[in-house]
Amino acid sequence: MKKFLLITIGIVAGITVLANLGAIIGLAISAAIMYAGYHYYKRSASGFARFCWAAVGIIGLLTAIGNIPAFIGLLAVAALWYVYQKWNARAAVLSGTDSDPFANFEREWNNITK
Repeated sequence: MKKFLLITIGIVAGITVLANLGAIIGLAISAAIMYAGYHYYKRSASGFARFCWAAVGIIGLLTAIGNIPAFIGLLAVAALWYVYQKWNARAAVLSGTDSDPFANFEREWNNITK
């Protein structure tokens, strides 16, 4: 049942990521514009240049905030990451690893002392 739930969450999250891929790319571009505005604002010396770069940064911030579907897509990416981690953790448990950390040491020590 747990495996079925992980598969279902993974499929739904994957479809959501694909549906919001354009919005996620738009959010990345908005973040780059916002970062460029901040970066050049800190480096500018004149007041007019600071005003212009602050305006660029604010425009980038407003477009990033207005990109609600991208945030939903990012949540779906986080859900895919969670499913991936749980799937690999489940595979590690099923592979037969011992819970005793000294079991491998004892086995190797017995092979060396023979």
